[in-house]
Amino acid sequence: MKVTVKLPRVAETVDEVVIIEWEVAVGATVAAGDPLVKVETDKAVVEVPSPVAGVVREHLVKEDDEVRTGQPIAVIQAG
Repeated sequence: MKVTVKLPRVAETVDEVVIIEWEVAVGATVAAGDPLVKVETDKAVVEVPSPVAGVVREHLVKEDDEVRTGQPIAVIQAG
């Protein structure tokens, strides 16, 4: 089953972040809870964990892109 990963709220007052670095390449396997991507808020760099285990099929945003909370960022083939 394909799962579209959306950017979770990374801080209480933050609605927009910048993608700093993808921790998992397209085609790589990721476990639930493993770091998926690093994002930067106006105050900190935060690792966003994968919500599911599976194979990363697509990055929907690029490094240096600005992303809003709830925006799709990746597709993972779960299972």
